[in-house]
Amino acid sequence: MLEQRSTESQPPIVEQGTLFDAAELERLTVKQTTWEETTLKKALERMPERPHLVTTSSVPIERVYTPQDNAPFDYTRDLAMPGEYPYTRGVQPTMYRAQPWTMRMFAGFGTAEDTNKRFKYLLKQGQTGLSTAFDMATLYGYDTDHPLAMGEFGKCGVAISSLADMEILFADLPLDKITTSMTINSPAAAIWAMYIVNAEKRGFPMASLGGTLQNDILKEYTAQKEFLFPPEPSLRLVVDTIEFGTRHMPRWNTISISGYHIREAGATAVQELAFTLADGLAYVDAALARGLTIDEFAPRLSFFFDVHNDFFEEIAKFRAARRLWARLMRDRYGAKDPRSWLMRCHAQTAGVSLTAQQPDNNVVRTTIQALAAVLGGTNSLHTNALDEALALPTERAALIALRTQQIIASESGVTNTVDPLGGSYFIEALTNQTEQAAMDYLQRIDALGGVLPCIQNGFFQREIAESAYRYQQEIDQHERTIVGINGYAVEEEVKVPTLYVDYVGEKAHLERLNRVRRERNQTTVRQTLANLRSACEGTENTMPALLEAVKAYATLGEIMDVFRTVFGEYMEPAVF
Repeated sequence: MLEQRSTESQPPIVEQGTLFDAAELERLTVKQTTWEETTLKKALERMPERPHLVTTSSVPIERVYTPQDNAPFDYTRDLAMPGEYPYTRGVQPTMYRAQPWTMRMFAGFGTAEDTNKRFKYLLKQGQTGLSTAFDMATLYGYDTDHPLAMGEFGKCGVAISSLADMEILFADLPLDKITTSMTINSPAAAIWAMYIVNAEKRGFPMASLGGTLQNDILKEYTAQKEFLFPPEPSLRLVVDTIEFGTRHMPRWNTISISGYHIREAGATAVQELAFTLADGLAYVDAALARGLTIDEFAPRLSFFFDVHNDFFEEIAKFRAARRLWARLMRDRYGAKDPRSWLMRCHAQTAGVSLTAQQPDNNVVRTTIQALAAVLGGTNSLHTNALDEALALPTERAALIALRTQQIIASESGVTNTVDPLGGSYFIEALTNQTEQAAMDYLQRIDALGGVLPCIQNGFFQREIAESAYRYQQEIDQHERTIVGINGYAVEEEVKVPTLYVDYVGEKAHLERLNRVRRERNQTTVRQTLANLRSACEGTENTMPALLEAVKAYATLGEIMDVFRTVFGEYMEPAVF
């Protein structure tokens, strides 16, 4: 948690090159003291302030911010121009004046046919990039007919059991012209191989493909818990994709280092930022250990952040994230290419903030969060639908969520200038505080031995659990109001139409899966899986063997069973 500034402390000494004049700061100190003793005192006597004025992350907020809160502020060092180091004001010189962020709506449900239809609908409505959600069986690397997949078909995303499903999922879509994001982690390399093979079968060379693979396994151990194998071999598979993408796919982001799920698990904004950057640094270290050079792969690293309810805290988080990453890449790792200093990020409005009660209120929450992401300088954005606390979004709800972004881009005026809140006393002070607090966490993580030891000793899990508990306590004790939950509640039940995934689609999917198993060349499948196992047992990159197995129509479950056999399955130790 950030520390509250003492109201009795004197302004810091102004350093050479700072924006504010020392003598003027002294005059402001006198002016503020006079204001507090006269105007403010009278106002508080008439009407005391509300208690517990803090951010969503419980960071205390001062009554008013002035140049004194930014006394050591150096414009060139701390802010600079847009598109220039340290990128506080954005990674591009013109930001949204040239074109808006990528509107990338997360979509996926039921069969590959269902989701392909939704993709085409959203593109027709003005979406500018694809983002793919997979169902639980796929996320855990099982074929749909596995006993552990029973009842999960298509309910939280699309079901993909083999290349045959991938061929339908992206049928008739211009894969060389649009970028595709795929939110998957433990089976990420196998799903990516299916995407690549399908694209090449349709005549799109892998070098022409653009998109992002989430592929962030470290945060699974910390927050989302969709891990399969122990951390070390899981990290190896991530580096395999980074290395392969660096060599063969210059337009592809082979990892999206994700703070989203960390925040959704209950982390504060600072914890989300710090733990995400710590994971990013762990991937950098692992890629360097593989023999890659920093400027070979760092330009294709990407990030993914949550956007919660506190408007200004979220804006400050994005600005602090860019500045801190740029400094780490340049100063700690010695990256020379300015592209290696850039933090390019996707953002998604906070699913955890949505309520099943009064679901129409979620439209307002999402709008505020989306506006914060834009003012914070995100590169792409997904806006949640009003019904997502109940089910996967209906077509109508998804359209409202997309229109929210389009209205912000076209009608609000916030795209007309770069970083419109830059220079705000409050925003700059909060950005500085957020950066320093995140850096403090990074130093603690380093002192504990790094990310892998912190996963194994439960450091991340305990920090998140404590923050989540504190936040819930604030709600339960009515220190924090959630509209429709502990304030402004209504008695009558509000019903909204929800998406229903039926068994007809599951039957069709299983028929295709069984047809694939019957019609493929079984000898070739066995040989490619044996080759994959050999690659896993050795030290070679597993991607070439994965591509061959996918071409032979080995199923996702068969491929992941090879990994399970070689690497073993991971059981998380108890954390107290």
